[in-house]
Amino acid sequence: MAKTLQDEPLRAPLAERMRPRDLAELVGQEELADEGRILHEALCSGHIPSMILWGPPGCGKTTIARMIATQVTLRFESLSAVLAGVKEVRLVVDRAREARVLGQGTILFVDEIHRFNKAQQDAFLPYVESGDIILIGATTENPSFELNGALLSRCRVVELKPLHEAALVTLLQRALVDQERGLERYKLAVEPEALQHMAQLAAGDGRYALNLLETFVELAAKSGVARGSQLTLERLKNSLQRRAALYDKAGDGHYNLISALHKSLRGSDVDAALYWLARMLEGGEEGLYIARRLVRFATEDVGNADPRALSLAMDARDAYHFLGAPEGELALAQCVVYLATAPKSNSVYTAFKAARKRAIESGAMAPPKHILNAPTATMQALGYGVGYQYAHDYEEGFVAQQYLPDALQGERFYYPVERGFERDIAKRMAYWDKLREQAKEEGKACK
Repeated sequence: MAKTLQDEPLRAPLAERMRPRDLAELVGQEELADEGRILHEALCSGHIPSMILWGPPGCGKTTIARMIATQVTLRFESLSAVLAGVKEVRLVVDRAREARVLGQGTILFVDEIHRFNKAQQDAFLPYVESGDIILIGATTENPSFELNGALLSRCRVVELKPLHEAALVTLLQRALVDQERGLERYKLAVEPEALQHMAQLAAGDGRYALNLLETFVELAAKSGVARGSQLTLERLKNSLQRRAALYDKAGDGHYNLISALHKSLRGSDVDAALYWLARMLEGGEEGLYIARRLVRFATEDVGNADPRALSLAMDARDAYHFLGAPEGELALAQCVVYLATAPKSNSVYTAFKAARKRAIESGAMAPPKHILNAPTATMQALGYGVGYQYAHDYEEGFVAQQYLPDALQGERFYYPVERGFERDIAKRMAYWDKLREQAKEEGKACK
């Protein structure tokens, strides 16, 4: 159901109570308020466009939406796409139309807007176009993939970053000393190292950081810690469990971290690759998924520069399948180190891509008849297999003859690099090219 700003409970969680009320209190997203940026321009002009706020949990999406509404004195209504449907949207719009007649605009904030399906998203279009509502949607998922094009074309996409540790520490310090909304009534201090550790555990999530602080301080107060005491890092570690690495296996986090792993491997940064592997495993990613990606990397980015890479990746997959977690994770780490430090070549990948493209374009070209089998007398009479030269009958185990269709003769798809084992492959290919040229000059090449 929709709710207004006036409906806030009297005793909300600390994270709710400590929401920044104006730009002066906003931390971690200050660049959005810089001159020339959308938030600054919107608040200065009073013209608020419909927008999509895209960012990770706890980065300030809801806070920014509410701040906009209060600073430009617009009505604020909110819906959660998890609980609401088109019916609730229409009820909000009806109230917005009534308010518009009285000269007041309405911001409709839709949390997790990506959870509406494409048909439900279409329901917003006429109301946004008519000006009945200013839509501000919040999403943790990439809007390019999760929102339909028609809705995106009518909204500004604003990307928010995770809150950096310094911003999180600032939030925590404010909450400790705030008399009106914070934890000042407990008269407890927290040593800087403990605040820093909370910021690290929060991994960019302001809501999580404040919830952590509230729990920590309230537990200490209930256990009889004297007012005026300072709570230590050691006490924090003893009283609270660590947070699992921030990672959404079904969302952007999944694709962002596997991309980071893949690109770190490609860039031969073994330490970064191990870090991203650890992040994925700590976040609960399935080890066999990672193993499949490592097998793909071995063929796509190492290729024949080190043919052993594919075998090692398959061995790591089998080892993980056999041992499971956590023992099998070491096999994945071993594979990551090997792939990161292996010579790299995408020559097979690019060659096959080019060959597939040419195969699609060239249609049904027949192979040269001399390389076709002739199991029947009729096929022999038609010239199948006539003139074929058996490579093993020749001194070099090589014979120059045509294997591609006439129209493709001379085309090349595979270009080995001068790295790793492909350096040897390149030498062989150059030698065979030399033999072909000699055979052509001597008129011995078979067509």
